This record gives sequence, C-alpha cells and structure tokens, in this order.
Amino acid sequence: MTQTTPLIFSEEQLQRLFGHEAAEDEDPARLREYYFKTNTYDEVCADLPLRILVGHKGTGKSALFKVAMAEDKENDTITVLIRPDDVAVLATDTTDFLKTIREWKAGLGQIIAKKVLSEIGSNDESWVAKLKQYGGTLVSFFEETLRDIHRLSTQPAQKALIDHFLKKKRISIYIDDLDRGWQGRKQDNARISALLNAVRDLSSESRGLNFRISLRSDVYYLVRTSDESTDKIEGSVIWHSWNNHEIFVLLVKRIESFFGRTVDERKLLLTPQATLAKYLRPVMEERFQGQGLWENAPIYRVLMSLIRKRPRDLVKLCILAGKAARKDHSSIIGTKHFQSIFEEYSQGRLQDTINEFRSELPTIDKLLLSMKPTKRERTGHEGYVYTTDALLKKINSIREQGQYKFANGELSDSKRLAAFMYKINFLTARKESTVGIVVRKYFEENRYLSNDFVDFGFDWEIHPAYRWALQPDDIQEIFKSLRLSADDT
Repeated sequence: MTQTTPLIFSEEQLQRLFGHEAAEDEDPARLREYYFKTNTYDEVCADLPLRILVGHKGTGKSALFKVAMAEDKENDTITVLIRPDDVAVLATDTTDFLKTIREWKAGLGQIIAKKVLSEIGSNDESWVAKLKQYGGTLVSFFEETLRDIHRLSTQPAQKALIDHFLKKKRISIYIDDLDRGWQGRKQDNARISALLNAVRDLSSESRGLNFRISLRSDVYYLVRTSDESTDKIEGSVIWHSWNNHEIFVLLVKRIESFFGRTVDERKLLLTPQATLAKYLRPVMEERFQGQGLWENAPIYRVLMSLIRKRPRDLVKLCILAGKAARKDHSSIIGTKHFQSIFEEYSQGRLQDTINEFRSELPTIDKLLLSMKPTKRERTGHEGYVYTTDALLKKINSIREQGQYKFANGELSDSKRLAAFMYKINFLTARKESTVGIVVRKYFEENRYLSNDFVDFGFDWEIHPAYRWALQPDDIQEIFKSLRLSADDT
C-alpha cells in the first residue's frame, strides 16, 4: 500500500486502515504489522508459570494473546489455545468446591495432552490411559511420550519441535474468552474460581507449563471478592490498561503500516501529541471545524476525549466516521463525518457498558439512563459535572424511585453506586487546570477491589462517550459545554 493509493473508505480499506474490532477475526499477518506492544505484553509473556490478564472489554486481551501465540510458535514453543467450547462440560457442578477443582485439573490435563499431541502431529489415542499413570504430572508425561514419537518420526519439522521441547521443557497454554456466556451467578463465580485454583496447582506440579488466562475485569472482580482463596493468585494478575498517548501511538502505527511505512513505536511514545498529529493528515482533517468549545481544536484531542482508554473505542469511532465519509464520496474524514456519527457511537458505548456489567448490577441500564441531567442541571456550570455532594444528591434522588441491588444480594447506598459508576468508567474524576485544560482521571486498577467512594479533591463527570446517548434531544448543546481532555491524558 502506498500513500498515493486513493482512500475510498471501503469496508476492506477501513479494516486494513484501522484494524478489526475483534482480534480473533483479524488477519494474523496484518495484526502483527500494526500491533503495538506495551509493557503489559512483556509482563504477560514473561517465562512464569501463571499470568492472568485482566481488563475491560475492548482493551485488546485477545489481540495480545494472538500475537504472543504467533511468536511462541515462531520460536518452536509448543502452544495450546483453550476456548470456551473446549471446557463447556467440565466442572459444571460447583456444590463441592474441592471436587470442582479436581475435575478442572483432570479435565484440563486431558485437553492439554490432546492438543499438544495434535500440535505435534500425533493422533494416537493410547495416550489417555498412559496419562493416568503420571497422576496428572503433565511435563513428565510429555517428556516420555514425545521421546517415543521422536524416535519413530520421519518428519524433520516434528522432530525439531520435539527437540525444542525436550531442551526447554516449556509449553505455553492460553485460556481465552472463558467469560463468554458468564452471568455472574454464584455457580459461575465458583466455577471460574475453581479453575484458577486448578491452574495454579497444575503449574506448580508441572514446572514448564506456562498458563496465560484472560478475564474481563468485572468477572475477576466478582470472583476475587467471592472467594478468599483467590488471594493466592493476585500476584499473577496483570491489568491491561492504556493511557491515551499509547492509544494515539497505536493509531499512528496502524495508519503508517497501512501505507507501507515502518515506525519506531518507542520513539513515537516520546513524541508530543501535537507532533504526532501530522501522521493523521492523509486520513482526516487536522482540526475540528465545529462550534462551541471544540471549535478549531486538533482532531486528535476530540478523538482522545471521546474514548474510554480502550483501543476498540477508537477503532469504532474511526470506522463509523470512515463509513460516513464514503457515503459522502470524500477521500478524507472531515468534521461533518464525525459529527454525524457521534450519537450512534455514544449509544453503542452505553449499550456495551450495560452488557458488560449487567452481571454485577442487573438494573444498571435504569441507573445509567437515570443519570441524564435534568433541564435545570443543564443550565448550571456544566450539566454532566458534579461536586461530590451534588453527585450523591443526584444518586439519592434516583434511589427514591427504587432500590438497586447487586448480583451478590447486597443493597446499594449512594456511595456504593457512585463507586460502581466510577469503577466502570461511566464516571471519571475531573479537575480543571488554571489554564482551562481539563484533566480526567480513571479508576486506578490497583484499587479495583475497593467498594469505598473516596473524595480526593476532584469533581465527577459523566464520561463524554455517553453524552449523546443521554441527551439525544439537544445534541448541539454538548459541543457548547464539553471541554476536551488535556493532550497527555
């Protein structure tokens, strides 16, 4: 692809330009062209027995696993991917927790053995009986079994893979997307808690098995707070979080790789956003030609203000605007194209949040929609911004219309609901600098397990991504009141 290639923003071109929303559906070669490795990637890929990757939907957990698996295979490391369908019938009865752990260990052992032998190219089913002789000690089982296969093999690639294993005695096991269909019930929490305990046991008993598990943040939160035994795996947890500068660099790398150019992402990380903006010129307008507080603002500040520090948000935003540009027969994404899709983008993010956290608070949709500012609130300083006292007063008035109960049966007070909305990034902490720049702070992952609502001197603001969904009757008013984020947030 060259820079002279005309942009028509076809479906194929949009996906190659901005990437696929779902990593599992992305072309592997293209994914590795534009993938941006943060420190999180190195932490997950460390040669350690257990890594648990936790993050909100849309932060790129599956993408990270897909790239890591590809690199493992390039290094001749035997790699196993376990998906929900593989374990659907395992450990479904959670009435006896210790028994559930044993069922997970036995079931996972068989799945791993079958997938490893399949990866090697062996279809011999006699391994099932042989595995039981080793009491689940998988590495010892693989050493003997693979030596037997190596001795009889006539395939150079197969022998090389086995040689590498016998030398390193390491197998990478990825368990991804296990929270698919998860409903937050007591038995769901117990099942995943038992899985984490089983994997911890397996990795301890069979040194050389490196497990990497991905979990949504809401799933990890409920599992972690419902079972005290999970404190033993807390040191293996890695939070998959981004700052907006990293996401901007990610966008730049995708655009440059689309045009066939290479970039040094480490240098880009040290480059100010105002300088990085030049990389957007072939694709979109440099400045937002709208009205209100957004008038003539750099387009990158508009984009960074509307995403929730999730790469998928940026992909959705740019693809929607690209489709609008295509309908307009434009070769560049302009202000009017972004303006035309803000409401659709906002409605999608609100629905995403409801879907993601309904398992924790079943009536989350009612709560979030009730946060729409009243006409009187909108005539104030900024209708979506609250002091701590004003926020709690707002939530108290919502609770007067009916109580909110969490999935674990606990009734909520106003502070608990405020903490919940902050935790899910519906609310952000907000402070305005002396020069009029707004700094927005998100919930810090290392405080994720806290239910306490702490007032640390910031005001509270409904995230800009949700404004159009909450205020579809007066969209233009949003441009007049919404201040863009600081460049470095």
